[in-house]
Amino acid sequence: MRGGGEGGGALGRANRRRGEVEAVIGGERRILCLTLGALAELETAFGAESLADLGQRFAAGRLKAADLMRILGAGLRGGGNRLRDEDLAEMTVEGGIAGAAAVVRDLLVVTFAPDQMAGAGAVPADP
Repeated sequence: MRGGGEGGGALGRANRRRGEVEAVIGGERRILCLTLGALAELETAFGAESLADLGQRFAAGRLKAADLMRILGAGLRGGGNRLRDEDLAEMTVEGGIAGAAAVVRDLLVVTFAPDQMAGAGAVPADP
């Protein structure tokens, strides 16, 4: 089991080779992963025609706060956390908005460009 229940923190460390990242959200360490289901959710949310379109949208680097929340929410659900976007909107992310943006950037890089990850703890360049 990768994620937790209702409040559900992660039970283990993130495995970047599986596209996982971890973050402290709502005061708990959680695993996020853009699974196939999470990516399908994001395609629908952003009106993307394909994964390539979704990747291009994210690569443009102009994300709104609502976009960050959608990506974080999908990643949390993909990581096994039972949270709705409405629940996430009430939570804090360690590091504030900069921390949330860094988690999203890291999640997008391990999903769409894993070869850009220099190491398990590396902070990737903007996708």
